[in-house]
Amino acid sequence: MPASPCSARAAAARLLDQVLGEGRLMSEALAQGTLDALPAADRARAQRLAMETFRGLERADRLIARHTRKPPPLPVRNVLRQAVSELAQGGEAHGVVSEAVAIVGASARHKRLSGMVNAVLRKLADEAPRVWSDLRVPRLPGWLREPLVAAWGKGAVAAMERAHLAGAPLDLTVNGDAAHWAARLGGEVLPTGSVRLREAGQVTALPGYDAGAWWVQDAAAAMAAKVLAPQPGETVLDMCAAPGGKTLQLATSGAAVTALDISARRMERVADNLARTGLSATGVVADALTYEGCYDAVLLDAPCSATGTIRRHPDLPHARDGAGIGELIGMQAAMLDHALSLLKPGGRLVFCTCSLLPDEGECQVDEVLARHADLVVDRAALDLPGIEPGWITEEGGLRLRPDYWPERGGMDGFYIACLRRG
Repeated sequence: MPASPCSARAAAARLLDQVLGEGRLMSEALAQGTLDALPAADRARAQRLAMETFRGLERADRLIARHTRKPPPLPVRNVLRQAVSELAQGGEAHGVVSEAVAIVGASARHKRLSGMVNAVLRKLADEAPRVWSDLRVPRLPGWLREPLVAAWGKGAVAAMERAHLAGAPLDLTVNGDAAHWAARLGGEVLPTGSVRLREAGQVTALPGYDAGAWWVQDAAAAMAAKVLAPQPGETVLDMCAAPGGKTLQLATSGAAVTALDISARRMERVADNLARTGLSATGVVADALTYEGCYDAVLLDAPCSATGTIRRHPDLPHARDGAGIGELIGMQAAMLDHALSLLKPGGRLVFCTCSLLPDEGECQVDEVLARHADLVVDRAALDLPGIEPGWITEEGGLRLRPDYWPERGGMDGFYIACLRRG
């Protein structure tokens, strides 16, 4: 397909090419300027079209396979996938079909297949909306589904896949009266205190954004800082701080907060969020594995597979194949050990990852306890509003999953544990 997209649909197909053909995450493709040639409204639409296509990818492939003898070349298949997904969700057939044909026709390499694209999509223009919801809920790729089934069972994983297909509402952490902002924004206050919006629209246009009254943060991610429970006057380190949601939470407590991240560019985003909300923290650009200091409390949101965020990032399981998770697990263990060395006697550390894999959560805590005889899990730190007993794990951590709160729209997958030094 053309390298410079000229429409939202062409750009969405290009994003599919980069993820499925080049193994890039959508976030990486966007950071490299894939959509920069488009107006802001078309950029947003292209991202939305691509994300919906990733969510229903298996369904689109099943429908396309009914009307093709063999899979078309990947760029053509991606145009078909995006078009079928849009048709299935009520897209106007003439516009969807004609533009898909035009996109393929503009490709010197694949224009001979534009007739096939036209024929397939004309058949699916009526069929896709009728049968879409009857098709199986798309399954995770085997590299991820198999270890998740081993950890949580087939029923739980099927429920997670339903949550992934449904996508995610918008959650906010409010610096102030959550009930007031829920009423003003037309949302609801969740049991854990976050505000959830079902139909948010453009975030930056919402009341309270410019005034810094709230920030976007999934309800599961917001629990880590609550478990740490910083107190006024304490010194607190937020390791791997960007993009800064947890830093903002910590800063509301009156603690002296240091936000640490290895990326100067990402720390600029933390600084922007602090400025918008009027909160204060000291930003440091440094490697978490070599940084030195002494703190009452440390929050370590360690780099991980991010498999708990698929509701919001449906491209992730298609861009990755599980390679590199072993290295991440080793880095998490090294970061845990170093973070413990930054604690004052009696200090506490919250370790968390946005992963559904026990190796990046429960197992890490089991192993760090075995390495450090003076370390204990603070189970009392989980005695917080909204936390259900079934979410607390055998070793004393908090396991959150996308299939929890199905009637409310789910939550990200997260693991959180509070560790204290004797």
